[in-house]
Amino acid sequence: MSKEKEAGKAFDVRLFKRVFAYTQPYRGIFWVVAITAILLSAFAICTPVLVKQVVNDALPNTDQALLVQLVLLMVAVLLGQVICQLAFNYYANLLGESVIKDLRIKLFQKMMAFKMTYFDTSSIGLLVTRAVADMQRIGEIFSQGFFVIVADLLKMLTAAGVMIYMNWRLALIVFAIMPVILVATRLFQKAMKVAFIEVRAQVSNLNSFVQERLAGMKIVQLFNREAIEKEKFRAINEKHQNAWLKTVWYNSIFFPVAEISYSVGIGLVVYFGVVQRVESATLGDTGSIFAFFFLMDLLFRPLRQIADKFNTLQMGMVAANRVFKILDTDSHIADNGIAEVTKVKGAISFDKVHFGYVPNEEVLHGISFDVKAGETVAIVGATGAGKSTIINLLNRFYEINAGKISIDNRDIKDFTLSSLRSHIAIVLQDVFLFADTIKNNIALRDDKVTLDKIEKAAKDIGVHQFINELPGGYEYNVKERGTMLSSGQRQLIAFLRAYVSNPSILILDEATSSVDTYTEQLIQEATNKITEGRTSIIIAHRLATIKKADKIIVMDAGKIIEMGTHQELLDKQGYYRDLYEAQFMAKEAV
Repeated sequence: MSKEKEAGKAFDVRLFKRVFAYTQPYRGIFWVVAITAILLSAFAICTPVLVKQVVNDALPNTDQALLVQLVLLMVAVLLGQVICQLAFNYYANLLGESVIKDLRIKLFQKMMAFKMTYFDTSSIGLLVTRAVADMQRIGEIFSQGFFVIVADLLKMLTAAGVMIYMNWRLALIVFAIMPVILVATRLFQKAMKVAFIEVRAQVSNLNSFVQERLAGMKIVQLFNREAIEKEKFRAINEKHQNAWLKTVWYNSIFFPVAEISYSVGIGLVVYFGVVQRVESATLGDTGSIFAFFFLMDLLFRPLRQIADKFNTLQMGMVAANRVFKILDTDSHIADNGIAEVTKVKGAISFDKVHFGYVPNEEVLHGISFDVKAGETVAIVGATGAGKSTIINLLNRFYEINAGKISIDNRDIKDFTLSSLRSHIAIVLQDVFLFADTIKNNIALRDDKVTLDKIEKAAKDIGVHQFINELPGGYEYNVKERGTMLSSGQRQLIAFLRAYVSNPSILILDEATSSVDTYTEQLIQEATNKITEGRTSIIIAHRLATIKKADKIIVMDAGKIIEMGTHQELLDKQGYYRDLYEAQFMAKEAV
């Protein structure tokens, strides 16, 4: 899609109404801003009117009393302008910040409800841009865009009316110049709308690139990619610069045209005003000429500013359009279940389940298996066999294409999502920890999970000592993604987090694949503790960790090819036997 098509109309009324719908809870603030905008227009017009009286009445007649009175009125007008300007700026910004606060919360809630598929195909940097930078642009619609434009338009209309009243001939001369600025403003608006589309796109690309490289800095340095990534960044940064320079170029053309038009207008008013004064005292007066200088400033200066503020308004509208595209995205798991179950036994059933992450590319081909309540089941197979996909589907991170998944003989779609996931705990291979304390990473800010409960659980599974040895113990901040801990320590924290949640169903997804022998022993002991009386699903490459499983499911290419106990599968001398020999027979030979 071209930038012109994406930009659409210079001003989208439908989109504008949608943005302004978020001001409904703040109608009081809205009216304060509107009233102060009107008052600012009234005060602005008072000054040239008072100047005319000073020049025409007070000074020629050397009327000191009138002069003092007019000066005091000017001071009062100035104070009124200052007070109204302060109120206008504060409440316009307050309204904008209030709107984006609500909109940002709505956007974040929307993103949290998305299917995992959405995040699989979306740039995290782009989503961050939408939630942060674009939101600020939307706020500027109110603080620096719409209301400022309205206030300036009121000043212009009032100034034009006063001009006509004072001297309609001079007013027509001034109005004759305005079409030049209006045409230039219209062209400027259209060009800037397209330019701002490009600016926002380049900002998103820049954010995405920086976010990914910082997150993967270890890989960048490990493979000596610094120079290559620097060149990529230079190219992206240059595109970003060029996009901004295009807006600077349009500004550089428009504002000199506006300034020249204003200067020509001043010259014409002086010339024809003097001509009128010379020809006939009844057709012109010196006070009106002085007043016209002020009135023209009120007419032309806002017109120039409106173009600039319209840029701000357009950038906000472009940002709003991008944010609303996310809000309008239909990519969520349908939470139509009505069952709020407080306790489940943990019996799991997959019945002819078909699934694919992308259309027409199945990952699971009609798999079926049953797990009894309290049973420990292991799933093994080569990478890409579909093991982790089973876990994703059980938690309803994705919707199945066909078949049925049940817990305690009830379709998981009958459960509310919160109820379903509250009974399942997962320990993943790639542990994610927040930049927070160990306590908060375990409790996840749940007030019901107290420090005493966490310490008791840690002692039960044998990790209390390792945590206590850290500076600050459970208050130790692990920093972003838990970088202050080793991979084994992060795994233990994740295991403790799952244990504290007291799940009915426990899932260990490659939980021991990246830990040392000592940590693996700790996890194995903890596994024996936590799996007692609970349904457990263990996905593992290390077959030594699943020998005692009640059932082992062997998968290959999205299908279940073998199923049984460790000994039964060895006796079959099939795929599992080959895996076992590859891991243990060679080791025993060594």
